[in-house]
Amino acid sequence: MPQRTLLFVLFDGVQSLDVTGPLEVFGGAEQHTPGTYRIHTASLDGGPVRTSSGLTLVPDGALDGAPRPHTLLVPGGHGTRDPDPRLTGWLRTHGPDAPRLVSVCTGAILLAAAGLLDGRRATTHWAYCDRLARDHPAVTVDPEPIYVRDGHIATSAGVTAGVDLALALVEEDLDRDVALAVARHLVVFLRRPGNQAQFSAQLAAQTARREPLREIQRWITEHPAGDLSVESLAARARLSPRHFARAFREETGTTPGRYVDRVRLEHARRLLEDTEDGVGEVSRASGYGTPEAMRRAFVKALGTAPAEYRRRFRPAPTRSPAPIP
Repeated sequence: MPQRTLLFVLFDGVQSLDVTGPLEVFGGAEQHTPGTYRIHTASLDGGPVRTSSGLTLVPDGALDGAPRPHTLLVPGGHGTRDPDPRLTGWLRTHGPDAPRLVSVCTGAILLAAAGLLDGRRATTHWAYCDRLARDHPAVTVDPEPIYVRDGHIATSAGVTAGVDLALALVEEDLDRDVALAVARHLVVFLRRPGNQAQFSAQLAAQTARREPLREIQRWITEHPAGDLSVESLAARARLSPRHFARAFREETGTTPGRYVDRVRLEHARRLLEDTEDGVGEVSRASGYGTPEAMRRAFVKALGTAPAEYRRRFRPAPTRSPAPIP
Protein backbone atom coordinates (compact mmCIF):
# COMPACT_ATOMS: atom_id res chain seq x y z
CA MET A 1 0.00 0.00 0.00
CA PRO A 2 1.53 3.35 -1.01
CA GLN A 3 2.31 5.88 1.68
CA ARG A 4 0.19 9.02 1.42
CA THR A 5 1.69 12.41 2.21
CA LEU A 6 -0.65 14.73 4.13
CA LEU A 7 0.09 18.46 4.19
CA PHE A 8 -1.61 20.58 6.87
CA VAL A 9 -1.65 24.29 6.05
CA LEU A 10 -1.01 26.53 9.09
CA PHE A 11 -1.58 30.28 9.42
CA ASP A 12 -2.04 32.87 12.14
CA GLY A 13 -5.52 32.69 13.59
CA VAL A 14 -6.03 29.04 12.69
CA GLN A 15 -8.30 27.09 15.03
CA SER A 16 -6.13 24.56 16.84
CA LEU A 17 -8.73 21.77 16.92
CA ASP A 18 -9.24 22.05 13.16
CA VAL A 19 -5.59 21.03 12.88
CA THR A 20 -5.09 18.65 15.78
CA GLY A 21 -8.40 16.77 15.42
CA PRO A 22 -7.76 15.40 11.91
CA LEU A 23 -4.04 15.17 12.64
CA GLU A 24 -4.68 12.85 15.59
CA VAL A 25 -6.90 10.67 13.39
CA PHE A 26 -4.32 10.28 10.63
CA GLY A 27 -1.51 10.00 13.18
CA GLY A 28 -3.41 7.24 14.97
CA ALA A 29 -3.89 5.40 11.69
CA GLU A 30 -0.14 5.67 11.03
CA GLN A 31 0.58 4.20 14.47
CA HIS A 32 -1.85 1.36 13.80
CA THR A 33 -0.50 0.66 10.31
CA PRO A 34 3.02 2.08 9.99
CA GLY A 35 3.99 3.42 6.60
CA THR A 36 0.45 4.52 5.77
CA TYR A 37 0.71 8.29 6.22
CA ARG A 38 3.49 10.84 6.16
CA ILE A 39 2.25 13.97 7.94
CA HIS A 40 3.77 17.39 7.24
CA THR A 41 2.75 20.82 8.54
CA ALA A 42 3.72 24.09 6.89
CA SER A 43 3.11 27.83 7.11
CA LEU A 44 3.81 30.51 4.53
CA ASP A 45 7.31 31.32 5.74
CA GLY A 46 7.93 28.26 7.89
CA GLY A 47 7.64 30.20 11.14
CA PRO A 48 5.42 29.46 14.16
CA VAL A 49 1.78 30.48 14.01
CA ARG A 50 -0.50 31.59 16.82
CA THR A 51 -3.89 29.90 16.90
CA SER A 52 -7.16 31.68 17.65
CA SER A 53 -7.02 30.32 21.22
CA GLY A 54 -3.47 31.58 21.79
CA LEU A 55 -1.67 28.27 21.32
CA THR A 56 1.54 28.43 19.26
CA LEU A 57 2.09 25.78 16.60
CA VAL A 58 5.53 25.19 15.11
CA PRO A 59 5.32 23.84 11.53
CA ASP A 60 7.77 21.48 9.88
CA GLY A 61 8.68 24.12 7.33
CA ALA A 62 7.50 26.57 4.70
CA LEU A 63 4.76 25.86 2.18
CA ASP A 64 7.06 26.45 -0.77
CA GLY A 65 9.44 23.77 0.46
CA ALA A 66 6.77 21.27 1.50
CA PRO A 67 6.55 17.84 -0.14
CA ARG A 68 3.91 17.41 -2.83
CA PRO A 69 0.90 16.08 -0.93
CA HIS A 70 -1.59 13.39 -1.73
CA THR A 71 -4.01 15.13 0.67
CA LEU A 72 -3.88 18.89 1.19
CA LEU A 73 -5.79 19.82 4.35
CA VAL A 74 -6.84 23.42 4.98
CA PRO A 75 -8.20 24.17 8.48
CA GLY A 76 -10.35 27.12 9.49
CA GLY A 77 -10.29 29.74 12.20
CA HIS A 78 -10.32 33.50 12.67
CA GLY A 79 -7.46 33.80 10.19
CA THR A 80 -9.86 33.06 7.35
CA ARG A 81 -11.79 36.30 7.93
CA ASP A 82 -9.16 38.41 6.20
CA PRO A 83 -6.76 35.87 4.70
CA ASP A 84 -3.23 36.67 3.60
CA PRO A 85 -3.31 37.03 -0.21
CA ARG A 86 -0.09 35.04 -0.35
CA LEU A 87 -1.89 32.10 1.24
CA THR A 88 -4.83 32.12 -1.17
CA GLY A 89 -2.36 32.60 -4.00
CA TRP A 90 -0.40 29.55 -2.91
CA LEU A 91 -3.60 27.52 -2.70
CA ARG A 92 -4.68 28.72 -6.13
CA THR A 93 -1.37 27.57 -7.59
CA HIS A 94 -0.84 24.31 -5.73
CA GLY A 95 -4.35 23.20 -4.77
CA PRO A 96 -5.24 21.80 -8.20
CA ASP A 97 -2.22 19.49 -8.05
CA ALA A 98 -3.40 17.66 -4.93
CA PRO A 99 -5.18 14.35 -5.63
CA ARG A 100 -7.32 15.06 -2.55
CA LEU A 101 -8.28 18.48 -1.20
CA VAL A 102 -9.85 18.76 2.27
CA SER A 103 -11.10 21.68 4.34
CA VAL A 104 -12.23 21.82 7.94
CA CYS A 105 -14.72 24.43 9.14
CA THR A 106 -14.02 27.85 7.57
CA GLY A 107 -11.08 26.45 5.66
CA ALA A 108 -13.69 26.21 2.88
CA ILE A 109 -13.58 30.01 2.68
CA LEU A 110 -9.89 29.83 1.79
CA LEU A 111 -10.53 27.18 -0.85
CA ALA A 112 -13.33 29.28 -2.31
CA ALA A 113 -11.19 32.42 -2.30
CA ALA A 114 -8.61 30.46 -4.30
CA GLY A 115 -11.27 29.47 -6.84
CA LEU A 116 -11.02 25.80 -5.94
CA LEU A 117 -14.71 25.32 -5.09
CA ASP A 118 -16.22 26.95 -8.16
CA GLY A 119 -18.92 24.75 -9.65
CA ARG A 120 -18.84 22.41 -6.66
CA ARG A 121 -21.05 21.58 -3.70
CA ALA A 122 -19.52 22.39 -0.33
CA THR A 123 -20.26 23.08 3.31
CA THR A 124 -18.65 24.94 6.20
CA HIS A 125 -19.50 25.91 9.77
CA TRP A 126 -23.20 26.76 9.93
CA ALA A 127 -22.50 30.33 11.05
CA TYR A 128 -20.49 31.04 7.88
CA CYS A 129 -22.58 29.29 5.23
CA ASP A 130 -24.41 32.48 4.29
CA ARG A 131 -21.13 34.34 3.92
CA LEU A 132 -19.63 31.60 1.78
CA ALA A 133 -22.69 31.57 -0.48
CA ARG A 134 -22.83 35.37 -0.72
CA ASP A 135 -19.14 35.93 -1.42
CA HIS A 136 -18.73 32.97 -3.77
CA PRO A 137 -21.92 32.49 -5.82
CA ALA A 138 -20.19 29.91 -8.04
CA VAL A 139 -20.15 27.55 -5.03
CA THR A 140 -23.25 25.51 -4.15
CA VAL A 141 -23.32 25.79 -0.37
CA ASP A 142 -25.20 23.15 1.63
CA PRO A 143 -25.53 24.27 5.28
CA GLU A 144 -26.99 21.00 6.55
CA PRO A 145 -24.46 18.11 6.41
CA ILE A 146 -21.42 17.69 8.62
CA TYR A 147 -19.29 17.06 5.53
CA VAL A 148 -19.67 17.02 1.77
CA ARG A 149 -17.71 15.04 -0.82
CA ASP A 150 -17.63 16.38 -4.38
CA GLY A 151 -15.15 14.49 -6.48
CA HIS A 152 -11.67 14.77 -4.97
CA ILE A 153 -12.68 17.72 -2.78
CA ALA A 154 -14.15 17.28 0.71
CA THR A 155 -15.37 20.09 2.94
CA SER A 156 -16.58 19.78 6.51
CA ALA A 157 -18.45 21.74 9.15
CA GLY A 158 -16.99 22.90 12.45
CA VAL A 159 -14.30 21.20 14.54
CA THR A 160 -15.67 17.74 15.34
CA ALA A 161 -16.92 17.34 11.78
CA GLY A 162 -13.26 17.45 10.72
CA VAL A 163 -12.67 14.37 12.87
CA ASP A 164 -15.68 12.65 11.28
CA LEU A 165 -14.36 13.40 7.80
CA ALA A 166 -10.83 12.29 8.68
CA LEU A 167 -12.18 8.96 9.99
CA ALA A 168 -14.16 8.50 6.77
CA LEU A 169 -10.99 9.12 4.74
CA VAL A 170 -9.00 6.64 6.85
CA GLU A 171 -11.71 4.05 6.29
CA GLU A 172 -11.55 4.77 2.56
CA ASP A 173 -7.75 4.63 2.43
CA LEU A 174 -7.28 1.58 4.67
CA ASP A 175 -10.32 -0.23 6.01
CA ARG A 176 -13.05 0.02 8.57
CA ASP A 177 -11.12 -1.86 11.25
CA VAL A 178 -8.34 0.72 11.29
CA ALA A 179 -10.81 3.63 11.37
CA LEU A 180 -12.74 1.94 14.18
CA ALA A 181 -9.54 1.35 16.17
CA VAL A 182 -8.62 5.03 15.85
CA ALA A 183 -12.14 6.13 16.81
CA ARG A 184 -12.10 3.92 19.90
CA HIS A 185 -8.68 5.20 20.89
CA LEU A 186 -9.89 8.79 20.62
CA VAL A 187 -13.23 7.88 22.25
CA VAL A 188 -15.27 9.34 19.39
CA PHE A 189 -18.03 7.96 17.19
CA LEU A 190 -17.17 6.35 13.88
CA ARG A 191 -20.69 6.18 12.59
CA ARG A 192 -21.72 9.75 11.86
CA PRO A 193 -22.50 9.77 8.12
CA GLY A 194 -21.63 12.83 6.10
CA ASN A 195 -25.23 13.81 5.53
CA GLN A 196 -26.02 13.92 9.23
CA ALA A 197 -27.22 17.41 10.10
CA GLN A 198 -24.82 19.84 11.77
CA PHE A 199 -27.49 20.42 14.41
CA SER A 200 -29.72 18.00 16.26
CA ALA A 201 -33.35 19.06 16.45
CA GLN A 202 -32.76 20.41 19.95
CA LEU A 203 -29.76 22.51 18.90
CA ALA A 204 -31.28 23.67 15.62
CA ALA A 205 -34.13 25.34 17.50
CA GLN A 206 -33.58 27.99 20.10
CA THR A 207 -34.16 26.96 23.70
CA ALA A 208 -37.33 28.53 24.99
CA ARG A 209 -36.95 31.15 27.71
CA ARG A 210 -39.88 30.03 29.79
CA GLU A 211 -39.78 26.75 31.70
CA PRO A 212 -43.18 25.43 30.50
CA LEU A 213 -42.02 25.65 26.89
CA ARG A 214 -38.56 24.23 27.69
CA GLU A 215 -40.32 21.32 29.36
CA ILE A 216 -42.43 20.82 26.23
CA GLN A 217 -39.24 20.67 24.12
CA ARG A 218 -37.86 17.99 26.44
CA TRP A 219 -41.16 16.09 26.38
CA ILE A 220 -41.24 16.03 22.58
CA THR A 221 -37.68 14.69 22.43
CA GLU A 222 -38.35 12.00 25.02
CA HIS A 223 -41.75 10.93 23.61
CA PRO A 224 -41.58 11.02 19.80
CA ALA A 225 -44.31 8.38 19.54
CA GLY A 226 -46.69 10.24 21.82
CA ASP A 227 -49.58 12.54 20.99
CA LEU A 228 -47.66 15.63 19.89
CA SER A 229 -50.53 17.58 18.41
CA VAL A 230 -50.67 21.30 19.16
CA GLU A 231 -53.76 20.71 21.27
CA SER A 232 -52.08 18.05 23.40
CA LEU A 233 -48.87 20.02 23.83
CA ALA A 234 -50.78 23.18 24.64
CA ALA A 235 -52.73 21.35 27.34
CA ARG A 236 -49.47 20.09 28.84
CA ALA A 237 -48.15 23.67 28.86
CA ARG A 238 -51.47 24.88 30.32
CA LEU A 239 -51.98 27.32 27.48
CA SER A 240 -54.60 27.69 24.80
CA PRO A 241 -53.57 26.08 21.46
CA ARG A 242 -53.38 29.48 19.79
CA HIS A 243 -51.32 31.06 22.58
CA PHE A 244 -49.06 28.00 22.77
CA ALA A 245 -48.35 27.91 19.03
CA ARG A 246 -47.56 31.64 18.96
CA ALA A 247 -45.33 31.51 22.07
CA PHE A 248 -43.49 28.38 20.90
CA ARG A 249 -42.63 29.99 17.57
CA GLU A 250 -41.56 33.27 19.17
CA GLU A 251 -39.25 31.55 21.64
CA THR A 252 -37.81 28.73 19.52
CA GLY A 253 -37.82 30.20 16.02
CA THR A 254 -39.88 27.35 14.59
CA THR A 255 -43.45 26.04 14.76
CA PRO A 256 -44.42 23.14 17.03
CA GLY A 257 -45.21 21.01 13.97
CA ARG A 258 -41.82 21.55 12.36
CA TYR A 259 -40.04 20.87 15.64
CA VAL A 260 -41.95 17.61 16.06
CA ASP A 261 -41.19 16.61 12.47
CA ARG A 262 -37.48 17.16 13.00
CA VAL A 263 -37.38 15.28 16.30
CA ARG A 264 -39.22 12.29 14.79
CA LEU A 265 -36.97 12.20 11.75
CA GLU A 266 -33.86 12.38 13.91
CA HIS A 267 -35.17 9.60 16.18
CA ALA A 268 -35.98 7.37 13.22
CA ARG A 269 -32.57 7.94 11.64
CA ARG A 270 -30.85 7.02 14.88
CA LEU A 271 -32.86 3.79 15.21
CA LEU A 272 -32.12 2.83 11.61
CA GLU A 273 -28.40 3.45 12.16
CA ASP A 274 -28.05 1.89 15.61
CA THR A 275 -30.58 -0.96 15.85
CA GLU A 276 -31.83 -3.93 13.89
CA ASP A 277 -35.49 -2.99 14.44
CA GLY A 278 -37.68 -3.43 11.39
CA VAL A 279 -38.93 -0.43 9.44
CA GLY A 280 -42.44 -0.95 10.82
CA GLU A 281 -41.19 -0.99 14.40
CA VAL A 282 -39.04 2.09 13.80
CA SER A 283 -41.96 3.97 12.25
CA ARG A 284 -44.16 3.26 15.28
CA ALA A 285 -41.41 4.10 17.80
CA SER A 286 -40.74 7.39 16.03
CA GLY A 287 -44.35 8.49 15.92
CA TYR A 288 -45.05 7.96 12.23
CA GLY A 289 -47.53 5.18 12.80
CA THR A 290 -46.98 3.42 9.48
CA PRO A 291 -43.95 2.63 7.30
CA GLU A 292 -45.55 4.56 4.44
CA ALA A 293 -45.84 7.73 6.52
CA MET A 294 -42.20 7.41 7.54
CA ARG A 295 -41.17 6.74 3.93
CA ARG A 296 -42.87 9.94 2.79
CA ALA A 297 -41.11 11.94 5.53
CA PHE A 298 -37.71 10.49 4.61
CA VAL A 299 -38.14 11.09 0.89
CA LYS A 300 -39.26 14.67 1.50
CA ALA A 301 -36.45 15.54 3.93
CA LEU A 302 -33.58 13.32 2.78
CA GLY A 303 -34.44 12.26 -0.76
CA THR A 304 -34.21 8.58 0.13
CA ALA A 305 -36.44 5.87 1.60
CA PRO A 306 -35.79 4.43 5.11
CA ALA A 307 -34.58 1.05 3.84
CA GLU A 308 -32.10 2.69 1.49
CA TYR A 309 -30.98 5.06 4.25
CA ARG A 310 -30.25 2.09 6.52
CA ARG A 311 -28.40 0.26 3.75
CA ARG A 312 -26.15 3.25 3.10
CA PHE A 313 -25.50 4.48 6.62
CA ARG A 314 -25.78 1.59 9.05
CA PRO A 315 -22.28 0.19 9.58
CA ALA A 316 -21.62 -3.41 8.71
CA PRO A 317 -20.53 -5.78 11.51
CA THR A 318 -16.77 -6.00 11.86
CA ARG A 319 -14.32 -8.04 13.85
CA SER A 320 -12.73 -6.45 16.91
CA PRO A 321 -9.82 -4.33 15.70
CA ALA A 322 -6.30 -4.54 17.03
CA PRO A 323 -5.39 -1.87 19.60
CA ILE A 324 -3.26 1.09 18.57
CA PRO A 325 0.28 0.60 19.84
